[in-house]
Amino acid sequence: MAVSALELRPRGPVALMDAALRLCARNAGLWALTLPGGAGVVAALLHLVDAVDHGRSPTLPALYLTLAWLVRGVGQGAACHYVQEVLLGTRAEPPVGASVRAALGRLPSLCIAVAYLAFFNLFTVTLSLGIALFVLSAQGVGYAAMMQGRGSPLKLYGLCSRLLGPSRGTATGVRWLMAVQVLVFLNLHIGINFLLYLGRQLLGIDLTFTERFASLDNPPWLMFLAATTFALFEPLRAATASLLLVDGRVRQEGLDLLAAVQQLPDRSAKRGVESSKGVAAALLVAVGLLFLVPAPAEAAPAKPASTSERGAVRARLEKVTEACEMPELLEGPALKDFDALGESEGAKLERFVRHLEQQAYDDDDCEAAATTLETGLAQVTATAEAQARVDARAATNRARTILARPEFQDRPEKDPKEPKEETVPDGPGWWRRFIDALGKWLEELFRRRDPLPQPRDSALPVSGGAAANVLVVALVALTLAVLGVVVVNVLKRRGGGTDPTLEVRTVDAAALAGKTDHALSRPPEGWAHLADALAARGEYREAVRNLYLALLSRLHRDGAILYDETLSNWDYLRAFRGRPEVKAPFRELTRRFDFAWYGNVPVGREGYTEFRAITAPLLAAPPAQEAAGA
Repeated sequence: MAVSALELRPRGPVALMDAALRLCARNAGLWALTLPGGAGVVAALLHLVDAVDHGRSPTLPALYLTLAWLVRGVGQGAACHYVQEVLLGTRAEPPVGASVRAALGRLPSLCIAVAYLAFFNLFTVTLSLGIALFVLSAQGVGYAAMMQGRGSPLKLYGLCSRLLGPSRGTATGVRWLMAVQVLVFLNLHIGINFLLYLGRQLLGIDLTFTERFASLDNPPWLMFLAATTFALFEPLRAATASLLLVDGRVRQEGLDLLAAVQQLPDRSAKRGVESSKGVAAALLVAVGLLFLVPAPAEAAPAKPASTSERGAVRARLEKVTEACEMPELLEGPALKDFDALGESEGAKLERFVRHLEQQAYDDDDCEAAATTLETGLAQVTATAEAQARVDARAATNRARTILARPEFQDRPEKDPKEPKEETVPDGPGWWRRFIDALGKWLEELFRRRDPLPQPRDSALPVSGGAAANVLVVALVALTLAVLGVVVVNVLKRRGGGTDPTLEVRTVDAAALAGKTDHALSRPPEGWAHLADALAARGEYREAVRNLYLALLSRLHRDGAILYDETLSNWDYLRAFRGRPEVKAPFRELTRRFDFAWYGNVPVGREGYTEFRAITAPLLAAPPAQEAAGA
């Protein structure tokens, strides 16, 4: 029998994952079948995230994502077929086109399996709070099961459980090992950022926006990393699914035991070879005596008929039936039983056919020949059945003989050992005695000699314990008072940030007069007026910068940010503590300003008008609020 890539022996999760990794490393067809679908899912998902982030309709991107997921399912089915051909086929590198055609041939079942697995995973993970992700694992071989066409896709989970059989525990272990995707996720992030760092430091490329995008606080970047990691593991999923099905078949059908039995040496042959040397002389003497003693012709053993002689006898029998016009007697299982007879029956068949020829040709009595043929065929059928029973008993006896060997016997249970007498350990060593003595000495040193000291006369009006209690209460009260003062100051600062009549200044105005790039060198209205003047002259990029400085000046005066030249725009956004409704437009204005000023993106009249429209509500002073308790 042919031995598969698993060598017909069950494997654990780690060994199976190792075999899957080797398959993925050595077969480029797996990547060619799975990467297109994975890349389509990544692109469609990023398109959907971008549409949601910019407030566009998500209908069309969601449709693209659905189509990409269906293409991914077809690619998984083709990859599972490819792996099965690699494992169990006749060619080491089957064509990719054949696997694609096989997947298209089962396209309806694969589409139903895609929908079934999507809803099944969604419901089970949601209802079990994520526990089902590591407990239910049979559905992981869904695409491989569909490519085998053994059941309905509407009962996919039951079909997968039945095909896996005892390998369901291995499938759960493989699902746990798939958690290595978290490490790949982190390594992708670290590797890409390291490449950006090298490009900026060694080549001098301005990658500010790329580095800003490739940060863990950017949701689109996280989505990109997750989708890319998922796509990179697609070949491994197809390989493990096919290997799990093969492993389940090996465990259920006992193919590993059958292969091991067939590979065992025949001990009877060994014993025959070993004993042949001892009886060779006796056999030669016996053969010599047989040649010397004349035997009667009737007792001569019939020479077994060869295959060619058996064919000639059969042809003569068919010729006799055609001559007597009785070919219907040879229809059905008659000739099969005729061919099933052993070689020892060759002489009898020869005499039987010769007798028929004598009746048909010499005596010209076809009726007698027909009767003889019917009787002979009945005897042939009975002889064949008896021979089959004998062969079955011989095979059974041989199997019993094999299973009776020591290597197939259960190991005898070991007699329970008598409990050993526990040896009393010797006394503690010198080191243990030294540590114990040192501990006792320290305990005596710090122990009070008199646990109940006698009261002494004191000139103080209160005792020492009462004084300690008063001191502790005073310290606690002082700590609470300091915390209260700090909290009140913080609340006053936050409340003062919403008062339009208050301005927070950290630097003297005279010191800022010569710093034209400092946001606090002008009031927000001054920056806005300068921005409008620049826009009127067509300098829209400079106008956008002045509007952004006006925004920073306003937010600093409102207490929403603490302006510092050493901080970046996104540092202000992360430390923002103003009104919640201001944070979203502040984020959008920061993004547009970075693209316009640092990214050298051209800005026209429409771009400036949009920037001015978003900035206008933020530059207006917040409405005055009445003081609490007024």
